[in-house]
Amino acid sequence: MPAARRFTIKGRVQGVFFRESTRRVAESLGITGHAINLRNGDVEVLAFGEADALDRLAEYLRDGPTMADVAAVSSESIDYEHHETFTTG
Repeated sequence: MPAARRFTIKGRVQGVFFRESTRRVAESLGITGHAINLRNGDVEVLAFGEADALDRLAEYLRDGPTMADVAAVSSESIDYEHHETFTTG
């Protein structure tokens, strides 16, 4: 059954390849949505896919790419929306 979550990732997560690496992981898991930089320095990830795939993405987000220093990840369930791809912005 499809599920949807909004993740907010705090720490040193901008300028460290976080969005692009998240896109690659999401696509490998069959997840659509987006990863965007927020003005306050956080990254927002909207993820749409199977619940187990979203759990695996959440595990990745806790560490991120090598140069990232993730301080915290929050997650909330949101309404499912159909998206064709996973984008960054």
